[in-house]
Amino acid sequence: MGMAVVEFFKQCEQSGDAAYAAFKSLLEKLEDPLTRTEARVFLSDIQAQGGFSDDCFERYHFRFQDIHLDRNEGYHGRKKLTMMVIPSIFMPEDWSFTFYEGLNRHPDTIFKEKTVAELGCGNGWISIAIAEKWLPAKVYGLDINPRAVKVSWINLYMNAFDEKGQPIYDAEKKTLLDRVEFHESDLLFYCREHDIQLERIVGCIPQILNPNPEAMSKMITENASEEFLHSLSNYCALQGFVEDQFGLGLIARAVEEGIAVIKVTGIMIFNMGGRPGQGVCRRLFERRGFRVNRIWQTKVLQAGDTDISALVEIEKNSPHRFEFFMGLSGDQPICARTAWAYGKAGGRISHGLSVYSCQLRHPNQVKVIFEFLKSGFQEISSSLDLSFDDDLVADEKIPFLAYLASILKDNSCFPYEPPAGCKRFRNLIAGFMRTYHHIPLTSNNVVVFPSRTAAIENALRLFTPRLAIVDEHLTRNLPKQWLTSLAIESAETGLSEDVVTVIEAPRQSDSMIELIKRLKPQVVVTGIANFEAVTSSAVMQLLYATKQVGSRLFLDISDHFELSSLPGTIGVLKYLSGTPLPSHAAILCGLVKNQVYSDLEVAFIISEEETILKALSKTVEILEGNTSLISQNYYGCIFHELLSFQLTDRHPHPERRSEKSESVDVIGFASSATSVLDNAELTISDDGHSLVHMDVDQWFLPVPSPVKAAIFESFARQNLTESEIDVTPSIKQFVKTEYGFPTDSGTEFIYSDCLQALFSKLVLCCIQEGGTMCFPAGSNGNYVSVAKFLKANIVNIPTNSDQGFKLTEHILNQALETVKKPWVYISGPTINPTGLLYSNQEMESILSACARFGARVVIDTSFSGLEFEYGGWGGWNLGSYLSKLSSSGNPSFCVSLLGGLSLKLLSGALKFAFLSLTEPLLIEAFHTFPGLSKPHCTDKYTIKRLLALRENKGGMLDVVTEQIRILENRAKRLKEPSYCLIKLS
Repeated sequence: MGMAVVEFFKQCEQSGDAAYAAFKSLLEKLEDPLTRTEARVFLSDIQAQGGFSDDCFERYHFRFQDIHLDRNEGYHGRKKLTMMVIPSIFMPEDWSFTFYEGLNRHPDTIFKEKTVAELGCGNGWISIAIAEKWLPAKVYGLDINPRAVKVSWINLYMNAFDEKGQPIYDAEKKTLLDRVEFHESDLLFYCREHDIQLERIVGCIPQILNPNPEAMSKMITENASEEFLHSLSNYCALQGFVEDQFGLGLIARAVEEGIAVIKVTGIMIFNMGGRPGQGVCRRLFERRGFRVNRIWQTKVLQAGDTDISALVEIEKNSPHRFEFFMGLSGDQPICARTAWAYGKAGGRISHGLSVYSCQLRHPNQVKVIFEFLKSGFQEISSSLDLSFDDDLVADEKIPFLAYLASILKDNSCFPYEPPAGCKRFRNLIAGFMRTYHHIPLTSNNVVVFPSRTAAIENALRLFTPRLAIVDEHLTRNLPKQWLTSLAIESAETGLSEDVVTVIEAPRQSDSMIELIKRLKPQVVVTGIANFEAVTSSAVMQLLYATKQVGSRLFLDISDHFELSSLPGTIGVLKYLSGTPLPSHAAILCGLVKNQVYSDLEVAFIISEEETILKALSKTVEILEGNTSLISQNYYGCIFHELLSFQLTDRHPHPERRSEKSESVDVIGFASSATSVLDNAELTISDDGHSLVHMDVDQWFLPVPSPVKAAIFESFARQNLTESEIDVTPSIKQFVKTEYGFPTDSGTEFIYSDCLQALFSKLVLCCIQEGGTMCFPAGSNGNYVSVAKFLKANIVNIPTNSDQGFKLTEHILNQALETVKKPWVYISGPTINPTGLLYSNQEMESILSACARFGARVVIDTSFSGLEFEYGGWGGWNLGSYLSKLSSSGNPSFCVSLLGGLSLKLLSGALKFAFLSLTEPLLIEAFHTFPGLSKPHCTDKYTIKRLLALRENKGGMLDVVTEQIRILENRAKRLKEPSYCLIKLS
């Protein structure tokens, strides 16, 4: 066969590309195993024929190169490979030789019996060399250049047979043909398409910016020109990664594709040119969750045909500086601009060339994260940062990001969770207590609060004690009036239950017990000093002392509670493992000791008294609303990680002995609290209650992709700057656009996780001023419950059902005539409960009436934003008449704007509320109640991103329109007779 093929080549000598047709014909024959030996003989004959010289090969564009493999001492395999190359693929050069040297730095077991993929295999020599030296199970050589793949197959056959055409067997009786395959593939597409899981991914991938970004859009065919196929191998188009600006976009895409197909113990090895700087090269891997090891570095001369002017342009427009060297011996780096000038002047420039070996630090979780990003969220991948100097930080944040990615990907909406706390989170807290501290608790023993301060303040408001003693470390954010009141002096004269006096006390137990005996407080809130925390004696003394005087005790363990698999001993928890918690005592814990966010807080109270637990659950709903679900999820992930590796049935669960602890005669709930807790329609409960709460419907609206992307990005980022989380400019623009609400330098915006918390503080300001809360008929029942719970003066303003329960100037004139210091609550633009809208003219007349009486007005916009029956409504422009009313009306008149963005931005479980205050005295009064649960920096970042999206046409506005359509359809269905349920009696 050999002579016949040579003759064929000679006949084609006058036509250049005919040689490729001959090779194509040959490769089609190679599909038949019977012709493989013939192929090797054919290639040997080509080289052996004296009449078919090297010059003849050059005319047909074929060249051969011997590559020596015996560089490292002690190598006993084949000494060299003979490889064919053609113009459309790279000749093996310094880049690939350095890469192979880097592979040689690994131990001999690096590829042994492993499944390997080489990206950008070129003429296939590295894939063949890996198979020859390390005996892997399989090597997949992959290249986007179809001609490179065919030449790789030829080179494989050239080296798989000896000079006589006989197969060469290795120590395991296999040939190179058994171990190596070559396939046309855009990076790892072939492996992903065929579900091939890899143990090693190696690549010597170009990292030169493509001067023609449209190159990749051309059709890649067998008939493409040599120049195009060579540029395809030499350059890469923009890949959509931040690394594109450094020419690293293709490597970035290769790494992310590799995450999906590499096994959990897998290793990736890449050649990296050092022009972007070593820090940039390492960060490419580290921010994607890899541990990186630089195993080899050298310098190579910059290719003379490589234009680095694009890098000069990047330096011109950014602070980044690339890294070049003058010649091979220079050791001081120079920037791209200097290198460009030096090269133009005839100098030779070089750059560092490194081989990086990298392995995922949390492979399963990182795979989940990138699966989420590739499911429609690729645009935020550049914000992902999984590089951590501290393994403890990585061990905490990466699992949370994986959990967050999974719930965002799998859930169309966030589940409704009761205000007492997410059921899963409370289960995890109880599970941690059972497993690590042997305390037999269930989720029903746990109530969740936004913060430790909120838990303390809510408990004190629930009981409204005449006197409370509070650990001095825990009084910082309590209302100032409580800490300055001297009402204790008049205790014997009949003290009103409306007054709460808080006495600060030292944390040391003997001093605290002495104060308890002397002052006989009704509530005690204290922690345990460090030197007393490890034993139970101080706890037992506090329990006994408070029981003797009839005090309720809230014992704070925040400073000693460790989220660790080896938590330290806490005396109080040690005590509770064998003894029930007395009915007058509860455990308080603020979770602030995470490794990532020092300002992310959630708190919980543990009690074994059902009455207290139910009352606290309702209190947190009334005064706080809901604790941030994502914050609960964050700490829930930490608890889950600490519990997930434990065998649940290895030890029997601890059980509390059946006898109840002795009851203690202690303070009960305040009368106002009892009235509200008994009569208010609060949350959905698990006890089969038949009430349907229509106000939780927003939880079940689909969460759009932009919202999910913004939430995930806020946690994926690191080191958020102050400007990135400063939402005030965005909120100011929002209220101006939506309502024409005027703001200036004296306007203060206050933020919280929940509207309920902001409104609670407003009610306290009203009480402090001696004002009266005025609620129109049909107002939000939760807000009315807040005012009743806090014992505010309340006036109900009658409205007419035939007018849609709208306030009018006439109604207000009648209602406010006899009210002292009125605070008027207005739900608008959407009116509760009818869904009608206030027009500009109606609001002007309403506010005019309020101005005449000097009312403080609270406009609540939180129910507005998804209206679908608003024909003819022109929107609000409050600024056009507020300035006029403020100057002509009663000086005490002012308007505060209360708003929530959950409806406007369709943010589901992400709650964000704002309050705009303009009156200096009201601002000062508001800050005397400092215990406000505030949004985390990630919440602020998310809201700012969503508000920016909302300003653009389309995008978020289109999604809002779709949600409005959903609500409109639901409303129509509810009005149909078949949906009306009539109870017959």
